[in-house]
Amino acid sequence: MLRGDLAELGFDIEAGKKHAQKLKRPVFFGEDGKPSRQYEIDGFRPEWNCGIEIEAGRAWMGNAIYRDLIQAMVMVDLTHLILAVPMGYRYLSGGKPVVSNDYANTVTVADALFSHSRITMPYGLTVIGY
Repeated sequence: MLRGDLAELGFDIEAGKKHAQKLKRPVFFGEDGKPSRQYEIDGFRPEWNCGIEIEAGRAWMGNAIYRDLIQAMVMVDLTHLILAVPMGYRYLSGGKPVVSNDYANTVTVADALFSHSRITMPYGLTVIGY
């Protein structure tokens, strides 16, 4: 849904779910300077060194935000990450409607990581709730 607008802003965006359509960022390089380890990312704007991850559905319950935060730490030339998560994920538990507060939970984890004295995050972070 956002692909065209993000591309217009200069982001390289994954084209689909097939392997060849994925967008990869290098982590390590091996023989002949070819990436030996890469992680997938939804979008990247090289001029800004900015990656974007847009999570749908189970961003919190599926631990996607943890994967995004950790993988961004080791991606080459990534100095800012935009992480978009649902405000809430609605599902049924035992036949009753439940809401997982994905945005609030993500912000809490981000605050802990970026505010703690034991670690220094190597990139800036913008969290967007939708």
